[in-house]
Amino acid sequence: MLPTPHSFPWNRWVRTASLILLLLGAGLLEPEGGLCAANAVRPNVILLMTDDQGYGDFGCLGNPEIRTPNLDRLHAESIRLTNFHVDPTCAPTRAALLTGRYSSRTGVWHTIMGRSIMRQDEVTLAEIFAANGYRTGIFGKWHLGDNSPSRPEDQGFHEGVTHGGGGVGQTPDFWGNDYFDDTYRRWTAASTPGQPSTSQFEKFTGYCTDVFFREATAFVERNRQQPFFLYLPTNAAHGPYRAPESDIQPYRDQGIPAPRAEFYGMITNIDRNLARLRTRLAELGLANNTLLIFMTDNGTAAGLGKRGGFNAGMRGTKGSEYEGGHRVPCFFHWPAGDLTAGQDRDTLCAHVDLLPTLSEFCQLKPVKTLPLDGRSLVPLLRGKSPDQPEHPRMLIVHSQRVEHPQKWKSCSVMRDHWRLMNGKELYDLSQDPGQQTDLAATQPGLVKELRAGYEQWWTSISTRFDEYVRIELGGTAAPTTTLTGHDWHSPQRDCPWNQPIVERGNFGNGFWAVEVVRDGKYEVTLRQRPAGVPYPLQAGQARLQIGDHDIRQPVPQGESSARFVVDLKAGPCQLQTWLKVAGQKAAGQKAGGQARGAPFVEVRYLGPH
Repeated sequence: MLPTPHSFPWNRWVRTASLILLLLGAGLLEPEGGLCAANAVRPNVILLMTDDQGYGDFGCLGNPEIRTPNLDRLHAESIRLTNFHVDPTCAPTRAALLTGRYSSRTGVWHTIMGRSIMRQDEVTLAEIFAANGYRTGIFGKWHLGDNSPSRPEDQGFHEGVTHGGGGVGQTPDFWGNDYFDDTYRRWTAASTPGQPSTSQFEKFTGYCTDVFFREATAFVERNRQQPFFLYLPTNAAHGPYRAPESDIQPYRDQGIPAPRAEFYGMITNIDRNLARLRTRLAELGLANNTLLIFMTDNGTAAGLGKRGGFNAGMRGTKGSEYEGGHRVPCFFHWPAGDLTAGQDRDTLCAHVDLLPTLSEFCQLKPVKTLPLDGRSLVPLLRGKSPDQPEHPRMLIVHSQRVEHPQKWKSCSVMRDHWRLMNGKELYDLSQDPGQQTDLAATQPGLVKELRAGYEQWWTSISTRFDEYVRIELGGTAAPTTTLTGHDWHSPQRDCPWNQPIVERGNFGNGFWAVEVVRDGKYEVTLRQRPAGVPYPLQAGQARLQIGDHDIRQPVPQGESSARFVVDLKAGPCQLQTWLKVAGQKAAGQKAGGQARGAPFVEVRYLGPH
């Protein structure tokens, strides 16, 4: 939709648009570049998504303890979606948000074990914005793959500063990061597809949220003369719960226990950074025509517990299929687009709707056609009465967190105010928002109808469940690849997904699903710590299995790595390692388990055979 007549010089726009159409018709202007540069009515877009902050973690939504004055102000100045749903955990929400498709379609249904890596053939919001002349940037948490071809620079983002894995301090993150004065990856996508991005680790000063907002603001300043899409997914308030003491102490003074006091302190810090960003937008003259969207990625992680808290009367928290696990706030604020009324919209909608909504608002042409699960919310946001189809809209969320999805596991089928839980329990939220009274026995026809809807949905999303999303080895975009235990496919679900687990050695083994891009000679180096962090291996034996190769070699005492050189043929395969300590059956072996794998493996393409 276009701005109001009062906010834009229409006569000049009509003349410019006429000229553009004439040039396009003559073949003298490319739509991707010229149209976007001249069509200034399309808004800049900032999509701010916090991590693990639930619906009840806001003062404006009823929490009597937390202090969020700037989020409360944004809430008062926005159109609010009050029946808005995401996945119950981090990575699935991100996949669905960026593609407009159910997360399980994209290969993402877990946060670790290789199931948080999104397929390359998906089309993201960033790819669509970039193809339509927007400058795209991400600052914070990606969590959809740390290796080619699933990095943010492979999926449409031009630049960014990001941490590794699903949180600061997880295994793919820079070793030793702890939220303060950390080292993150600053990168710029290659101008030519298939070439390496410009990437380096850079040490930053300050608290993580301050850093990501500061870098995001600098991105806005650099690109204020052109349309931009800024994706700002903070790692806060994801655990571990750490924040500046000045943000935590007021909650401790109120008698709020840990970890809720620390969790609230992280949110208060986000709140202050939001105010700074909005102030800078105003100073740059960008606030009026910037569409600012605020949302969170799942239900609260620490806002409700045995020692109290607030969850807006909902059942369930992060990871739950009940309402508190996936109903989150979503605010749309755009002065030039008349999205400032401070009004609620209670129609059922979800994260998959953001891509078609932004495509309509920003007049984006599609990159390629993939079936979308989302629909545009523009009419709803504009206050138009929703259509009343014969069959009301049905949305489904589920929480898998397993290697292979299981039918009916931890799912909610949503239609209007009805919720069918796990195919068995039925709740009427209009009378029972806390989901306490199961009505399944009194509404067998409705249960049957909602189950049938789930069956159709499952058939639709499950066509590729037997596939692995593979990490490339030896590609021109990334000749050297660092694999970490975060992405092990592990039947025992004991992969070392964060650095404390690696330090304790409390993990087993698993394999990486990989794709050898080109025939040639490869160097494969096994480590207990990432390259550059000295840590000696114990004397014993190292084993590498990749494709048809199964190689063993001794490891002398004190060596910090085990190096293999192997000839590989292009194609899909599995890579697995074992480190066996002399005098023991298996290093770090659990009862009934197998020898512990190397949590860090570097694979480098050396050249042709």
